[in-house]
Amino acid sequence: MSEIEIKNLTKRFQVKGHTVTALEHINLNIEKGEIFGIIGMSGAGKSTLVRSINYLEKPTEGQVLIDGVDLSDLSTKELRKKRSEIGMIFQGFHLLEQKNVLDNVCFPLRISGVGRKEAKDKARALLKTVNLEEKEKAYPSQLSGGQKQRVAIARALATEPKILLCDEATSALDPQTTESILALLKQINENLGITIVIITHQMSVVTDICQKVAIIDNGNLVEQGSVKEIFAHPTSDAAKELIFGTRPSPLSVREVSGNKTVRVVFGGGSSYEPVIANAILRFQVPINILHADTRNVGGKAVGEMVLGLPEGEKIQEDITAFLRERGLTVTEVDEHVN
Repeated sequence: MSEIEIKNLTKRFQVKGHTVTALEHINLNIEKGEIFGIIGMSGAGKSTLVRSINYLEKPTEGQVLIDGVDLSDLSTKELRKKRSEIGMIFQGFHLLEQKNVLDNVCFPLRISGVGRKEAKDKARALLKTVNLEEKEKAYPSQLSGGQKQRVAIARALATEPKILLCDEATSALDPQTTESILALLKQINENLGITIVIITHQMSVVTDICQKVAIIDNGNLVEQGSVKEIFAHPTSDAAKELIFGTRPSPLSVREVSGNKTVRVVFGGGSSYEPVIANAILRFQVPINILHADTRNVGGKAVGEMVLGLPEGEKIQEDITAFLRERGLTVTEVDEHVN
């Protein structure tokens, strides 16, 4: 049984007399202990989806089950208790500005009835977990963005949740700080076994720490699977936009290169071999590199290139076969790629 099951979820809003469908017929299973990414561009519906997981947004249709329990079957009191098993952190941190760091982490403990001393002891332990114990007397205004997010993570962990929802938790942070927060989340997942759901529009966040990913586009789930597989073989326009950095456009890369264009994805040993240079030497023809990049996908270096192959169907087939024989993933590209 999946820890989180989303079945045929639809969410509609009434806006100025009009019905707006934010999500339509979403089906997802998230297993216990996974780091699962939900990615899409702004307005795609991903934040509505994550807020539906803990019923901050009640679905118009469909079901959300946590450990097999349908949240729609729970009373208000039962739902409040179930929500205590689901921590949440936000892009805007949502800290109490008038309270210091220690009191911010204590806050959910105090409102749940934990005594002052016990709450402070536990809060101090959590601040140590997020490497912020020396800031317990500081106020949010005295902290950097990364430090504020660490406080928010410690506060989210205070009720010992089984699930941690991260809604654009790194979007307001610089790349170096983002990297440190993602490393912290990965450490929490490994040490505590907490299931983490990350909502983001940044493909780099997904490739850094997520095992599986779902792609939302205009309220629809257009693609889902392992991060490695989707990075290597994106099929939806939304996935290609997030990976390539652009939507398909009328200008084809074939027009840019003049010939057949392929995307090559490589990792492991192949990333250290001069495969393209060897292909040029082998076939004695030019191969045009239109785009190249290297990313961390699941902790491993994975590279991609978009290549313009020379004219001639036979030579194109021979080069493609040569690349595949060396463990590279090769797919034809029909759209413009930045």
